[in-house]
Amino acid sequence: MITGEQMAAVDENAEALGVPRKQLMESSGNAVAQRVREIADPGSRVVIVAGRGNNGGDAFVTARFLDDYDVTTLLLGRAETIGTDIARDNWAALERADYDVREVTDSRTLGLPDCDVLVDAMLGTGISGNLREPAATAARAINDAEATVVAVDVPSGFDAASGDHADNGVDADHVVTFHDTKPGLEHLEATVTVADIGIPAAAERFVGPGDVRLARPDDRAGRPYVIGGGPYTGAPALAAQAALRAGAELSFVAAPEVVAGEIQGYSADLIVQPFDGDHLGLDQLDDLLETAQTYENVVVLGPGLGTEAETLEAVRTFLESYDGQVVVDADALAVVPDIETDATLVCTPNRAELARMGGPDADDLRSVADEIESFAAELGHVVLAKGAADVVTDGERTRISRSGTVAMKVGGTGDTLAGIVAALLEFADPLEAAAAAAHVNGIAGERLADGQGHGYLATDVLEEIPAALWGGADE
Repeated sequence: MITGEQMAAVDENAEALGVPRKQLMESSGNAVAQRVREIADPGSRVVIVAGRGNNGGDAFVTARFLDDYDVTTLLLGRAETIGTDIARDNWAALERADYDVREVTDSRTLGLPDCDVLVDAMLGTGISGNLREPAATAARAINDAEATVVAVDVPSGFDAASGDHADNGVDADHVVTFHDTKPGLEHLEATVTVADIGIPAAAERFVGPGDVRLARPDDRAGRPYVIGGGPYTGAPALAAQAALRAGAELSFVAAPEVVAGEIQGYSADLIVQPFDGDHLGLDQLDDLLETAQTYENVVVLGPGLGTEAETLEAVRTFLESYDGQVVVDADALAVVPDIETDATLVCTPNRAELARMGGPDADDLRSVADEIESFAAELGHVVLAKGAADVVTDGERTRISRSGTVAMKVGGTGDTLAGIVAALLEFADPLEAAAAAAHVNGIAGERLADGQGHGYLATDVLEEIPAALWGGADE
């Protein structure tokens, strides 16, 4: 099962793999035509009611596969306002080939010809809420007709995210949905057919530009709270700066007072909050928890903390007491397998840390992806295992990120990844945020390698995060 938003991401990933959307549209339209042929004899009268998006484009293709039928295609609006190039091309093909096509520029003049089959292709998976004109008038006419109604992907007015169906939506007899079923279709009084349109399995397995588009921020928001530092200072500074580069509004670092000034020195953009002592301990915990809970921060816990026994006990207590979202990295990962927490955790171990947590011990993480998925299911948290290929899993769904270069073995790129995850958690669910972050971090590295080879540092990666997230997600 897949939502409309997820389906759009899969379409984009397929295109990045070399399967263009125009090819997918051709397969979709053919699948709808096949369903029409199954329910109506050749020579039957078929009327297609199409919108100006890709849902309508699918139906324009359908018309070309029904030459044995008497087909009329009604476009709700003017052809010059068709919204995508591929839909516009398929409409133009119908016009040039002398198919019966008509523009409906005023819904008040809409009249559906008598027919045996009505194809509803007005609105697709990106629409929610009650239908507006001209679709509302067309839906009433479709529902009042005596013809068999076939919906393209979902009935117009159906919300492919929530499964809700608008009060004035189309009541379909048959639904031809693409690639996978959509939430709520099973509750409709309609026969639902899932059509394979040739999307490769890799479009859902491998993280791609569609996943980035799904998770990336529309605007600056969120205030990640990095709790780190002590023996090390660069790690928390890199994580906090990466969060800012990935769309966070503000980025806070809570660190021991003996290193707080050094961390602040990395960037004037960070808000550094020193606490007493030279490492995290139980004495500082109440203040840290109060801050995180008061501001509902996404917390990044672990960068540069060290392995003092008191520090690990403080990490354990924090995680057992906090119920928000936490990106757990580096030394803090050690306590995760032994705790119970109401917090939502995204754990970001490298290969060695994964093995120490009780996960599989392998040089090639991709080869043990199923084992990592089982480990995440047992752990009850999202795992982003970092390697040559990153494995991202919530115990049920597993994604592989293949972006990046060998130069990302340099210290600090795991910290930039943790910061990106924290920023994206403000906008996406944990698996989607982690998968997109892994891809963005890797794309940032690839952009650097294209320009300067493999001699770059984690601080260089920071500079490329915005382009990888907003401007370079298609690379």
